[in-house]
Amino acid sequence: MNRTKVHWLKEMPLHTAVLEAVPGIGNVGKLIVDGLVSTHQSELIAMFLHPDMPPHATLGSDGILRPSHISMHSVDLGGSNILCIGSNAQPMTASGQYEMSEKILETLNEHSTSPLYVLAGLAMPPESKDIHLVCSDLRIKEQLGERGLRVKSDQPEAGMIGLAGLLISMAPLYGVDVVGFVAETVGGATDAAAAERLSRFIEQEFGTAVALSLDRTQKIASELLESVGISESAIAELMGESGLGDLYV
Repeated sequence: MNRTKVHWLKEMPLHTAVLEAVPGIGNVGKLIVDGLVSTHQSELIAMFLHPDMPPHATLGSDGILRPSHISMHSVDLGGSNILCIGSNAQPMTASGQYEMSEKILETLNEHSTSPLYVLAGLAMPPESKDIHLVCSDLRIKEQLGERGLRVKSDQPEAGMIGLAGLLISMAPLYGVDVVGFVAETVGGATDAAAAERLSRFIEQEFGTAVALSLDRTQKIASELLESVGISESAIAELMGESGLGDLYV
């Protein structure tokens, strides 16, 4: 029995795409999802709850205390809506991550006909700036190829773990169209430059208006560092004179 619960706060709105990201290497995807939710008009639609999430309730921007969860926001991009699924954590067990992935996919199968874009990072040397497309369905892989987009067969070489890998690999079992976007990053806590590069790639190649400016991505990265206990003075010391866009921590 799946232990994940879905707590609905609003009805599911019409939307053109679903973006998902949780903390990971360089927090590349998380910076995009958090940036979209905070930059545009957004509403919390649902919370995915699981007993293996960290036992840490947090205050939201509205001053409401909520249990640890994975959130689903509706984001108004001005003319179209997208869904953003994200969190500051994911279940701490393999079974919890599997159950959470299963429930998210079941929910999208029931309430959405839009593609799911799973965003992640891949640790690479500083000079590496590629973006890899990952598929779990030959039909989608062929469709991308027809558009001139190459789905590589050798990256990510070691595979993918956690929610990202499970959501992508399990999506065909639930009738959900999915594409994984893996941006090369040197890793660390935040990589604002890689997040900006990935958001622009998605907008240019997939027509979803999610591109964020580097300034905005830097601000989200700074807020993320502060939220995990890195002080402003420490951030300034790490940034030096070049700014957070050159910081890979």
